[in-house]
Amino acid sequence: MFGTAAMLSAAVACSQKPTQEPVKEEINLMIKSEQVAEHNGQPVFHYILDNGNMQVEMSNYGGLISKIIAPDKNGNLENITLTLDSVAEYLTKPNPFFGATAGRVANRISNAQFSLDGITYELAKTNGDNHLHGGVEGFNKKVWTPETYSNDSVVGVKMTYLSVDGEEGYPGNLQTTLWMELTPDNTLRIRFESTTDKKTIVNLTNHTYFNLGGMERDAQDHEFQFWADAYTPVDEELIPTGEVKDVTGTPFDFRSPKILGDQIAANGGGFDHNMVMKQEKSADMKHFVRVRHTESGRVMDMYSDNLGVQFYTGNFLDKFAGADGKVYDKHWGFCLESQNWPDAINKPNFPSPILNPGEKYVHTIEYRFSVEK
Repeated sequence: MFGTAAMLSAAVACSQKPTQEPVKEEINLMIKSEQVAEHNGQPVFHYILDNGNMQVEMSNYGGLISKIIAPDKNGNLENITLTLDSVAEYLTKPNPFFGATAGRVANRISNAQFSLDGITYELAKTNGDNHLHGGVEGFNKKVWTPETYSNDSVVGVKMTYLSVDGEEGYPGNLQTTLWMELTPDNTLRIRFESTTDKKTIVNLTNHTYFNLGGMERDAQDHEFQFWADAYTPVDEELIPTGEVKDVTGTPFDFRSPKILGDQIAANGGGFDHNMVMKQEKSADMKHFVRVRHTESGRVMDMYSDNLGVQFYTGNFLDKFAGADGKVYDKHWGFCLESQNWPDAINKPNFPSPILNPGEKYVHTIEYRFSVEK
């Protein structure tokens, strides 16, 4: 796979009057792969997915999205994610989960423990007294086994990882497959499937930080709309209290478009909360969020089949030296982490994150990019 590239092209003829020459629209899907490092004896690859209009860069290290390069209303291409200068740098430079796959359980688990069938499982305390994003070496620090694929409608990378029984304190051998793919209509699709041989808990997501303005300044000028009627309040350690609260009359009411900076000010400093998108599990893909950046014209629509989305506004960023000489400061980017509600295993009234043998965990996320002039 070192230094290889594959390209697939499809020509679609538009119907015309018989006296006219057919007009053809070229759809070019391309993937490039290059080995850029080795980690624990396994090759680490950098991939570029290209549909002729935008590019998504990723890696099998950490199931990572390292860049999304998208056009603005004038056709100018810019990276719209917070990132490091190279995939290899992720192996050595600590960072706040830029673009990573978070698991085996994303978000926080209170007191770094949970119980299943009378057995208490102790986890690493990686966020105060709590457990965050899978532990000391979660899925974001694992080398996944990759396989590239393409057809006339998609180009992508399929990755697999086996999290063995007891890894980071979790029970069961958990086999996970991750697909990350780009379509001709500028949709980045992320799909997870997991199975286990022992009762366990699972909550996977992608942790990309977005800034549709191209990293020129913070993201407070972005406009957000959530299709969420409720959210889950948190305590001082950002652990959900167990309450499910109506957004009406609160800074969490984004049911009509709101400017992020206005809502951050109203909320006293930012968001790191679960927005409730569904009350019960279903396979239906729901329109979760629309984000617009008026100056660039970029628009991102997020869809998911999951129950919630963790809305994080980069509250803990502090003069972080990012890619291309940029310095990421507070609120420089935002995350929309599709997932089950946080700490659900310790909240009996929250949707269960338990996965049993014979069941399959399935989770699909779509980020659809467009431009408004």
